[in-house]
Amino acid sequence: MAAVTRSPSTAASWAEAFASASNNDPEIQAHGKYFTCSYLLDATEHQFVVKVESGRVVDVAVDPGPLEVPYQFAIRAGVETWRGFGEPVPPPMCHGIWSATFRRDMKLEGDVLVLMQNLRCITRQIELLRTIGSPV
Repeated sequence: MAAVTRSPSTAASWAEAFASASNNDPEIQAHGKYFTCSYLLDATEHQFVVKVESGRVVDVAVDPGPLEVPYQFAIRAGVETWRGFGEPVPPPMCHGIWSATFRRDMKLEGDVLVLMQNLRCITRQIELLRTIGSPV
């Protein structure tokens, strides 16, 4: 396994680090048997469609066109919010997606039922940003 850097220099290297961290995380692997979905992380400067099958990230599409890669729901936020999530100790309202939607600019769109069905694993994936850094 390659070392994961704190601040990947490109969107593609961040996507690789995100997939590796998720696929090697014991908590996601313990809870993720039924964690299967595709979702968009919209970080304004870059967009990532994360495809997960049975708890494993099998693809991360970087900056796909609007109709290139389907997804079931989207998590959208501005650069500063994502950077907050990427801090080792996140600032207030950047410690979870619910706080960021209530007090910051984060928006949850699409099939939110799928998000809720996979909430624990997605929450853990967002927590991994504290070690790999933000997507922007």
